[in-house]
Amino acid sequence: MIKGTLSEISKPIKSELVQFSDLFKASMKSKVGLVDLIARYIIRQKGKKIRPLVVLLSAKVSGGVNERTYRGAALVELLHTATLIHDDVVDNADKRRGFWSINAIFKNKVAVLMGDYLLSRGLMIAVDGKDFDFLGVISNTVKRMSEGELLQIQKTRKLDIDEETYFKIISDKTASLLETCCLIGSMSSSDNPEYHAALRRFGESIGIAFQIRDDILDYEGSFSLTGKPVGGDIKEKKITLPLIYSLNQVSVREAASIRRIIKNENNKESVKKIIEFVRQQNGIEYAVRTTIKYSQQAKEALKIFPESQSKIALEALVDFIIERKN
Repeated sequence: MIKGTLSEISKPIKSELVQFSDLFKASMKSKVGLVDLIARYIIRQKGKKIRPLVVLLSAKVSGGVNERTYRGAALVELLHTATLIHDDVVDNADKRRGFWSINAIFKNKVAVLMGDYLLSRGLMIAVDGKDFDFLGVISNTVKRMSEGELLQIQKTRKLDIDEETYFKIISDKTASLLETCCLIGSMSSSDNPEYHAALRRFGESIGIAFQIRDDILDYEGSFSLTGKPVGGDIKEKKITLPLIYSLNQVSVREAASIRRIIKNENNKESVKKIIEFVRQQNGIEYAVRTTIKYSQQAKEALKIFPESQSKIALEALVDFIIERKN
C-alpha cells in the first residue's frame, strides 16, 4: 500500500527521477548568461514535478523506463514550464507559489522570450532523439491548451460558461497536458495501442479531477496552503464548476443578480457573497462528487495493467490529486 504523498508515490521511480532531473537541468543550459541565470532561478523553485512523475510511471507500468522516456519527460516539463511563464505574463502575476515570477523580476519581454526558449528546447530534444511521434502529440497539445485558454477568455467576458463549455475548457487547458504525459510515457516503452488508449483515458480523467480540485480550493482553501488568495477566480471573473452548478439551482433572476455582482463588484465583500452563495447551493459538494467520479474513471482505466508498484503508485496519485490541499 502506497500512502498518498508525492514522496511515497515517487518511490518506484526514485532513481529515474534523479536521472530525469539531471537531463532537465542540462536541457535548459545556454551560453547566453541571462538565459542561464533565469534557468537556474527556475530550477531552484521546488515544484511538485507531477508531469514528469506521470511520464515515468506510465512508461514503467507499460514496460519500462528508457532513454526515450527521459526525453519525453523533459519535453513535457519544458513545455509546462514555458506555459507557466507565459501565463504569468498574461495574468500580470507577481508571484507563483510564493516565488517572484519571471516577469516580475526580468519584465514581460524577457519572460515571453524565455518561455519561447524553453518550448524550443523541448522540441529540439525530441528532434535530436528522432522522437517524431512525440512531436505530433505535443503539437496537438499546445493547440488544445491555447484554444482552451482563449475559449475561457471569450466566455469570461460574457460570464456565460455552462457546464459543457467548462469541461471543454478544462479538458483542453489542463487535462490535455496530463493526458499527453501518460501517452508519451506509454509510447516510449510499449507499442501496445490498448496500453496507450488506457493511459490516455487515465491522464484525461486525472487532469479533469486535478482542475476541479483546483477550482474547489478557490472556495475553501487558504493562502498559506495554496499560495494564492481564496476567491481569486471570482475576482478574475472566472466561472468554475462550483459556481456553474449553484447558478443552475436558482431562478434566472437570482442568477442574473449573482452575475452582476461578479461583473461589477471586485472587493472582499462581494467575494464573500459569492462564496456564501455557492456554499448555500451545495456547489462545492457537487464539485467534490464530480472529482470522485473522474477519479473512479481513472482507476478503472488502469485495470488493463498487471499488478506492480508503479500501478499502485498511479492509483495513489489519483487519491493524492482529489485530496490535495494546494
